[in-house]
Amino acid sequence: MVLISGAGSNLRALLEAADDPRNGMRILAVGADNPCDGLAHAELFGVPTFVVSPQSFASREAWAEMLLENINFFKPDLTVLAGFMRILPSNFVRALTPKLINTHPSLLPLFPGGHAVRDALVAGATETGVTIHIVDEGVDTGPQIAQERVAIHADDSEHDLHERIKVVERALLVDVVKQIGQHKISLSNIARLHQSTNKDAHGSD
Repeated sequence: MVLISGAGSNLRALLEAADDPRNGMRILAVGADNPCDGLAHAELFGVPTFVVSPQSFASREAWAEMLLENINFFKPDLTVLAGFMRILPSNFVRALTPKLINTHPSLLPLFPGGHAVRDALVAGATETGVTIHIVDEGVDTGPQIAQERVAIHADDSEHDLHERIKVVERALLVDVVKQIGQHKISLSNIARLHQSTNKDAHGSD
């Protein structure tokens, strides 16, 4: 299951990978929070789509419950946020984690939030990258699954840097999803280790 909000370049990479039977992936459906352009990729590959718009609901929690109902209809083993631009409420996250993953255009915990590429440039960083992580109830605070570094050039604009990051992001996301499907990555183990590490850290304060 893949959730998107925009053009769907990460979705397209996942669909192409799933089209190769050697990868052992299958995308059951694609959901969105608006009738975005990226849904056309799913339709091209014959994958069902659905839209659950927040504007149709009285609260964020009610919207998330309907989104969750749509996801659960397909009974996916994994839900991927691939350019999904909504912060999800706790009721949704708790229902799916740790089998809910997201991509972020920085080397978390550096530069969380919605302007990670701009923030890296403003900070004068010499490198940034991509993080694939399990979604928890915070903003970009969940257990990290994989990271890839991207150098920042002296003349980089925000657009140029983001485009280079996207190339790395697509490849890393596909690789992580493949490894999850092949049981080479255990999300439950990563979440458990993260929880244990956090407990130890708080216990030593």
